[in-house]
Amino acid sequence: MAVRSLAYIRVETRDVGAWRRFGEEVVGAAATPDSTEDRLMLRLDGRPWRFRIEKGEQEKYLCAGLECPSEETWTAVLDKLDKAGVAVERGDAAMAADRHVRGVASLADPAGNRIELVWGNVVAGTPFVSPVGVPAFVTGEMGFGHVVVPTSCYDDTRRFYKDLLGFGDSDEMRVHFPGGPEQGLGMSFMHASGPRHHTVAVGEFPAPSGLIHTMVEVPSIDDVGLALDRALAAGVHISSTLGRHTNDKMISFYMRTPSGFDIEFGCGGEQTVDWTTVTPTFTIKEDLWGHKWDFGA
Repeated sequence: MAVRSLAYIRVETRDVGAWRRFGEEVVGAAATPDSTEDRLMLRLDGRPWRFRIEKGEQEKYLCAGLECPSEETWTAVLDKLDKAGVAVERGDAAMAADRHVRGVASLADPAGNRIELVWGNVVAGTPFVSPVGVPAFVTGEMGFGHVVVPTSCYDDTRRFYKDLLGFGDSDEMRVHFPGGPEQGLGMSFMHASGPRHHTVAVGEFPAPSGLIHTMVEVPSIDDVGLALDRALAAGVHISSTLGRHTNDKMISFYMRTPSGFDIEFGCGGEQTVDWTTVTPTFTIKEDLWGHKWDFGA
C-alpha cells in the first residue's frame, strides 16, 4: 500500500491561544518550545508535532499529512497520480524541512480535501511529556489517528483513495436520519498499510470547517474518562457522549475543537497485523452502545 499512516493535520484559526488552551489543557498534547502567537505545534509522541495550528482569517481544517513508508513508495505513488491526471505540486527542501519530513507533495482528492503526501520519519529527540498527565498516545506505525473528510462525490472520492493511494476497505455503512435520503448517506472507512482499523474515512456529509472529525487514541478507558472530565470542566461542547463503535470497537467521546470540527478521543481501537486475512464489513448499526449525538453549538 502506498500510505502507511496519518502523520499530521494542519489547521487554520483566528485564535491560536484558544487552540493552545484546548490542546494542552483538554487534549493533553504538548506545545513545542518554538510555538508562537502565529503558529502552534502540538506533540503527541516522539515526532516533532502532530497538530499544526496556523493563525489566519478563518476557522478551517487545511489538510492531512499522509505518510508513505519509503521514498521509493512515495515516488511511485506520485508518478501514478501524475499519470491519472491529478494535479500534484512537489514541495522543495524548505517545505519538507518546515513539515519535519524528508519529502512532501501537495494535492487534493476529488472533493477538494487537501492532502500532503510525505515520507521520512523525523524524530524530535526529546521525550513527550503531557502537561496534564496523559501517559501516552497510541501512535507508532499507526500514525496519530484518523481523519473523516466530507465529500459531495462519494463514489469518486472513495475510488481515489483506493485506486490511486492504495487504501483498502475496512468497513462501509449507510447513515439514515429523519428527512434524509431513503438509501441513507454513505460512509466508507479505509485502512492504510499500518494496523489501525481506518486511517481515512469519507462521508456524504457537509462540514463547513472542512473536516468531520479526527481521532486520537490513549491507552485506557481511564485516560478517556479523565479527558471527558477536563472537557466538561473547560466548557467544551461535547458532540457525542461516551460510546463504543461497532466497526473498530473504539470506546470514545467526541468534543468540538476551536475550529469547529470534532476530535474523537478514544481507546481500545481494533488493530490488524495482516490485512490479507480480513474481510471488509458492512455495518448496519453504528454503535454497540452509547454515542448520543448533539451537533449544536
